[in-house]
Amino acid sequence: MARIRFFPADQEIEITTGTTILEAARTAGLVIESPCNGNGTCGKCKVKLSSGTREHVRGGELTLEEPDAVLACLAKVYSDVEVELAAGHDSHNIQILTHGHSWRHIEREPLIRKNFDEQADLTRIYAGAVLLGTEIGNTIEQNYGVALDIGTTTLVLSILDLNTGREDASVSALNPQSRHAQDVLSRIKFASDEEGLHFMYDLLIEAINKLLHEAVDKAGIHTGAIYEIVFSGNTCMLHLATKVNPRPLGMYPYTPQIQGGNVLNAADHHLDIASFGLIYLPPIFSAYVGADITSGILAAELWKLAGITLFIDIGTNGEMVLAVDGKMVTCSTAAGPAFEGMNIACGMRAAPGAVEKFEIADGECMVKTIGNLEAVGICGSGLLDIVGELVAHKFIGQNGKFIDPLQAEDSGLAGRCSKQEGKVIFKVTDTVYLSQKDVRQVQLAKGAIRAGIEAMLAHQGILAAAVGRVFIAGSFGYHLNVNSLINIGLLPEAFRDKTEFLGNTSKTGGQIFLLNKQAREVMETLVKEVEVLELATTANFDKTFVRCLNF
Repeated sequence: MARIRFFPADQEIEITTGTTILEAARTAGLVIESPCNGNGTCGKCKVKLSSGTREHVRGGELTLEEPDAVLACLAKVYSDVEVELAAGHDSHNIQILTHGHSWRHIEREPLIRKNFDEQADLTRIYAGAVLLGTEIGNTIEQNYGVALDIGTTTLVLSILDLNTGREDASVSALNPQSRHAQDVLSRIKFASDEEGLHFMYDLLIEAINKLLHEAVDKAGIHTGAIYEIVFSGNTCMLHLATKVNPRPLGMYPYTPQIQGGNVLNAADHHLDIASFGLIYLPPIFSAYVGADITSGILAAELWKLAGITLFIDIGTNGEMVLAVDGKMVTCSTAAGPAFEGMNIACGMRAAPGAVEKFEIADGECMVKTIGNLEAVGICGSGLLDIVGELVAHKFIGQNGKFIDPLQAEDSGLAGRCSKQEGKVIFKVTDTVYLSQKDVRQVQLAKGAIRAGIEAMLAHQGILAAAVGRVFIAGSFGYHLNVNSLINIGLLPEAFRDKTEFLGNTSKTGGQIFLLNKQAREVMETLVKEVEVLELATTANFDKTFVRCLNF
């Protein structure tokens, strides 16, 4: 046996010798990011060993420059050690956007309604015309529903008073599945067998119930007064949330096993709401365009807008909808986890100390961190700002390469360069830097989204200049700078003065589904009329993608 003490958590645990630091941390209830699920490929589980204890640990070595740093997923402990967790390992203070825009004045007509029978002294609860259950006494005033945005990275839960339409509480958390598989493709692979599916499902249900209890405490109600919960998320997330194997989503012809537009019994999925409560799954478009986009279309009322509108949800996936006088085509691209700070040398989630904004003005670099704390890493919005500014100031070339610092027009920027393992890095602060590999990750992510935009415009025979408005949705998208998006080429120059950030429309669309049952009928019909553009089979898409890699 051996003992591990974790700092700064100041928590100690006894383990069997040969246990990895990652396994020990999870047993202790501590969070160490490992989005590659312990394969030793993502590098996000780096921890530091106390001085003089390196010989007690085998494996997980990193570089000679960091002799006491190891990867927690590969480092096995054989004697007592002390482990220092990185500042970025913080799932409790992650900055998560919980609000979103909705064009609608919502006419309140929820599916769930109550009727009090004075003579029998009981309240009947209905879903439409269907009697769900009864309660003793008059409980008409206690009538609540939940809209849940199940993101690949985050969860946002909102409690609504179905009698008034008022939001009584909103809470959020990291999606715990992201610690084990960071994007949709890796999530599908992980859950393709029964053991992995059960693991992912149980993680998610536990997290949802924890949020439910946090929210009802905040709202001052009880869980038994919640009668319906709307699951708004991408197609893979809905599979995992309902314990349906997502394996077909990763295999041609990529056929979802669920289509949405239906209700399930919440009790069958162990959700802590009324015993006869329901889960509503909004309709989905395809394997990679899911209910979060259905909710977004509903929140923005795209089918009602005249002219040409482009709706983009930016995250680990890049889903988008092009609406021409209400007629829509949609597609999805695999942007990857770079926008979430993953696969980036100093990348981290949007937690305190993360660089979230960066600007170069008059030769000076201005850095803003979340919480105005000392910089410990870079989150997605900061990453795009940094790359965008370096591109705009010609320190990164069109091909994505750092220029020779000696040839830099700005000597101040050149002074921030140094070499690490023989390669140029740009120092954002004394301890936080951007590497050439990081720039490549940004290129791949932004290239995927820009290629999707170009493919949809070409499919419809539309020039970028003809687009009248651009909506950016999603928690990540809300924190972005339009100039950075254009500087790196994620958006064309023609979109500069046409872009509006809508926030978390997956949540606000879910709220509309809760408050207006007619919205369900409208979207269930509309989804069947929207064309889904499969980029993998689109002519010359590979060439478009390569072209879109350039800044």
